[in-house]
Amino acid sequence: MTPLEELQALADPAKAAEMQSYHKAPRPYLGVPVPQIEELTDRWRGEMSLDDRIALAADLWRTNIHEARIAAAKLLTQARIRPDQAAWELIVSWVPDFDAWAIADHASIAGQKRLVADPSRLDTVETWVTSPHMWTCRAALVMTLPWTKQNFPKEQDLAIRARVLGWCATLAPDRDWFIQKAVAWWVRDLSKHDAKAARDFLAVHGATLKPFARKEAARHLTDVQ
Repeated sequence: MTPLEELQALADPAKAAEMQSYHKAPRPYLGVPVPQIEELTDRWRGEMSLDDRIALAADLWRTNIHEARIAAAKLLTQARIRPDQAAWELIVSWVPDFDAWAIADHASIAGQKRLVADPSRLDTVETWVTSPHMWTCRAALVMTLPWTKQNFPKEQDLAIRARVLGWCATLAPDRDWFIQKAVAWWVRDLSKHDAKAARDFLAVHGATLKPFARKEAARHLTDVQ
């Protein structure tokens, strides 16, 4: 069977209907859970060359099937891909297609790995912050989440944190729920590793956030309301 046929063989029509109702994006659903998708993609990665994986990921994404797009992202979710420019360019090409959180997040996690491998790519991501496409704006924050997590960041990492906090400040006035949630997510995760930076951001921009987002951003900061 082809990889797509392997996915389709796992289809569960009842679960597919539930998933379509939950995710709401108008596309085909197979009803295959992520752990089963990961079992397939783990095997495919072991069996295929990098070029073949990239080609397969592109083909799966083009089907517009929910599980196929998640599988495409999983095929490229790997810390070490060398050379990785083709993988990065493919992930970037997917961003305008984002229209639901699950696919967007799986693809963004693949993007995180490529940004950590080459932070100069942040120049591309920065252009997304002012995109009229909400999911593109959101991807700029989700893909940069690794920079919230270092306990001992290097000078370059601190500069990147400050840069992305600037993006958060730009997006804080946006009233879209997903944007508010993404800003809150970034600041909340940062607060666990750099409480001062999170407090400083909220002191200046907290009032701009919706109440739920401000509360979420400050969840781990007991001295911030």
